[in-house]
Amino acid sequence: MSAKLPFRLIYHEGYDLNLGEHVFPSKKYRMIRGRMLDEGFASDWDFDVPEAASPEQLLLVHDPGWVQRLERGTLTYDEILRLEIPYSRQMVQAFKLAAGGTMLAGRRALRDGIGYNIGGGFHHAFPGHGEGFCAIHDVAVAIRALQQEKLVDKALVIDLDNHHGNGTAAIFHGDKSVMTISLHQFQNYPHEKPPSTIDVHLDDGTGDTEYLKKLSEVYRVALPGFKPDIVFYVAGADPYCEDQLGGLNLTLEGLKQRDSIVFETSLTHHVPVAVTLAGGYAYNVEDTVTIHLNTAKAAAQALTDIGYRSQPAGSGSGAA
Repeated sequence: MSAKLPFRLIYHEGYDLNLGEHVFPSKKYRMIRGRMLDEGFASDWDFDVPEAASPEQLLLVHDPGWVQRLERGTLTYDEILRLEIPYSRQMVQAFKLAAGGTMLAGRRALRDGIGYNIGGGFHHAFPGHGEGFCAIHDVAVAIRALQQEKLVDKALVIDLDNHHGNGTAAIFHGDKSVMTISLHQFQNYPHEKPPSTIDVHLDDGTGDTEYLKKLSEVYRVALPGFKPDIVFYVAGADPYCEDQLGGLNLTLEGLKQRDSIVFETSLTHHVPVAVTLAGGYAYNVEDTVTIHLNTAKAAAQALTDIGYRSQPAGSGSGAA
């Protein structure tokens, strides 16, 4: 039996944060993998299993005190309230695995054009604290690790979650090696929004037509202008019109077109894409699973249609 897909899927059964009855359905990771297999989209051979990020890798982004308190279970009451999920060692391990998964997705993307982590995208984590269901910033850890190993010089984060990527913006503020782009509902969490390199503040109820127009206008100029060696795509499912924590109005079809814009634009400019999933809180969890599965399908279609030609780090891979 051989792999069915032209790229690798990254998954670990430990991704489930085991939150119980919580608005964040972390069981979705297992459900996505199951749907991929049940529909014949993927086979068991298409999945790679990541290792947890090491303490040294976490410290590329996070403060020693925060990492230590997570490991020892000594978070304060206020820190747990800000995190908005119950503390457990299993939860901490899930975040470390997600960070390892996003690093692996980045490595696979550099090789194959796409790497898809069925997890991650915890963009509200800051160096010294967690918030909004995010304790470890897996995307930032992955970027710093790849930079440290000289696999990439420049990275671009395109964040299409419903909510502003405040942790991402804060971590990379003033860093000319990382461009951050966030399209998000303005009147929604988080209250304080540190500036990304490019922020697109969307009105409540923004639908497919306006969203896709603004995304195209920004991304199709920013990507070739910046010439990153890799893109990290935070592919949140919560811009969906039936999301409990969102206020945008995208349809399933609109979300598929959103994904296609990211993949087609990136691959056309020979830039690999590492995918993370971020939020998704649809009233029917199966809708969230469908949205994330459609992102993988859009990735496969774009890679089949366009292909991928790798270039060495720092070569100006955004140039056509």
